[in-house]
Amino acid sequence: MLLQKWQERNETHSAHIFFALSLPKEKSFNPFQFTMELVSIIIPCYNHAVFLEETLRSALASTYAPIEIIIVNDGSTDNSEEMALKYSREFSNIFYISQTNQGPAAARNNGIRSAKGKYILPLDADDLISSNYIEEAVATFERDKRIKVVYCNAEFFGEKRQQWTLPNFSHKLLARENMIFATAMYRKSDWEKIGGYDERMTWGWEDWEFWISMLKDGGNAVKLPITGFFYRVRKGSRRKSTNREAKRKTVALINEKHLDFEKKYLHGPLHINRSWSATINKIANFARSIWH
Repeated sequence: MLLQKWQERNETHSAHIFFALSLPKEKSFNPFQFTMELVSIIIPCYNHAVFLEETLRSALASTYAPIEIIIVNDGSTDNSEEMALKYSREFSNIFYISQTNQGPAAARNNGIRSAKGKYILPLDADDLISSNYIEEAVATFERDKRIKVVYCNAEFFGEKRQQWTLPNFSHKLLARENMIFATAMYRKSDWEKIGGYDERMTWGWEDWEFWISMLKDGGNAVKLPITGFFYRVRKGSRRKSTNREAKRKTVALINEKHLDFEKKYLHGPLHINRSWSATINKIANFARSIWH
């Protein structure tokens, strides 16, 4: 059974955390001294032991102190468990959960169920965040209660190093493409309202469907003007390996679950050629109006 644990860190860290970091020292303190809301960082891990330590260091370097980190081992066959247990023993705000391999959506849901935080930040076990991302995101939420999702500028690193160009959020654009990566912050209460991530989507794209579920009935998403997320590009990374069959299944599922949303902004269902969806639907609607 997981016990809620806390830690205080006084070290100051730079916003860029690609290289070796000196981990903050653990100190005991009275949790009631903080009035800031707890943030739960959820790290699903499948055979990413080689990257997990760097990811944990980037989270521990956060300038926002009240955080907990929940590592969910999604049936790894490498030494991910050994690495996760090492850190959970060393740091009182790091927790470890193990499950059979079920995919990232199920792993995130499992971790979030155990989370104590008001705010949730998913973070894959091979990616990184800047030290100021959480602090800036929480401040944005606290300024405007209508905001449901906060994300930021991002960069690729690893096999490719460059800025990840992301369009600003709009509901119309969300209907045909995803502009919010998985490592965006939201309230746990909103996760509960929509029933979490769809665990059928083991092929990927589950974050896009999740954002539609969360935002289709109102609420806004804000992109911070900071580079706070770093996506590792490597052979076999999920973003590179998504194929046409995964795209087809995603389009079918979004139309099954969110057809009213798609009709509102695209005048009909989402199509495989997503950017042409609105045009295709307008032509089809015009044709139907002539023949009926």
